[in-house]
Amino acid sequence: MKNKAFHLLKKIFSLALFSGITIYGTFVLAEEQSLMVFAGAASKPPTEEAARAFEKKTGIKVDLVFGGSGYVLSQMILSKKGDIYFPGSSDYMEKAKREGYVFPETERVVVYLVPSLNVQKGNPKEIKGLRDLLRPGIRVAIANPEGVCLGAYAVEIIEKQFSSVEKEALKKNIINYTESCEKTAAALSLKMADAVIGWGVFEHWDPERIDTVPLRPSDILRVGYIPVAVSRFTARREQAQKFIDFLVSGEGKEIFRKYHYYMSPEDAFAWIGEKKTVGGEYVVPGEWIKR
Repeated sequence: MKNKAFHLLKKIFSLALFSGITIYGTFVLAEEQSLMVFAGAASKPPTEEAARAFEKKTGIKVDLVFGGSGYVLSQMILSKKGDIYFPGSSDYMEKAKREGYVFPETERVVVYLVPSLNVQKGNPKEIKGLRDLLRPGIRVAIANPEGVCLGAYAVEIIEKQFSSVEKEALKKNIINYTESCEKTAAALSLKMADAVIGWGVFEHWDPERIDTVPLRPSDILRVGYIPVAVSRFTARREQAQKFIDFLVSGEGKEIFRKYHYYMSPEDAFAWIGEKKTVGGEYVVPGEWIKR
């Protein structure tokens, strides 16, 4: 009886050990076949769709971490993880390249963006331009310029177009500094703000709740672009490069085109009506940084 019990326990242990190895092996395989992308939320809807299409095409799973471009860069650096950095503008990619967190030779430009005013559907507050944001009672939201590229674009426009007195009037109307592009658009969708300084594509993220009011050509200082590069922390460089190649392929760009992102600077210039500087960096004045 004791021998039978011993052999039974031995068999159970062997099966458990075998199962454990199988489970562990499956886990490791899954890890090796997945990519982690730290992405600015300026590209969220099409990037989610592109990730699904890429996974279906290649079998490589893509895990997306969205947020303000500066915030997700900090996450990538602190965790020392991530295969791809995909910020919402050139500003944070320049920082990532300068500080050695991406492979510069892998950088590609996916699409282009133009700053605009975004308002609630139907524009109930009749906001027609920047100076309407100064009217008493208008609720304005801008992205936090400390970690969101869109916030830097907003501050750059405000600093260029408004006097000191006008800036103070605007600040009284700012009801929120949002943590990402996604949350900036959501401020309109949820009717928490009357207007935001955003991207023209916000209207196409939520066409039932958001409208776009184009800025005057003289108000727009830069055309933004969305770059992507392989992270220095990757252990899957080949797979990461495959995802980047997919994003800039005809199939990948068609997904972004559905959401009305611009495929070239010339497309953006045509919408604005003038040529503008493309990309670059803007240093946000200290008065706009919350400590």
